[in-house]
Amino acid sequence: MRKIALTGAIIVSSAVFSASPLSINWSTTQKSFTFSQDKAAAAVGKPLSAGSVAGVHRRQERRQHHQSTTAPK
Repeated sequence: MRKIALTGAIIVSSAVFSASPLSINWSTTQKSFTFSQDKAAAAVGKPLSAGSVAGVHRRQERRQHHQSTTAPK
């Protein structure tokens, strides 16, 4: 029973740590662990970023146009 509880605790804690933007750092000068919360800065919503739908579409159009104009005739 103890092994099942330990396995469950490991699974739950790994899910919490992977879903939250937390960092665990080891400080060599203080010989201790520090926890810090990271900030996410996503750039997907910007229209000129490569990850947005509009940016991907523009890049595909440029490549297609470039390939059609440089193809040997």
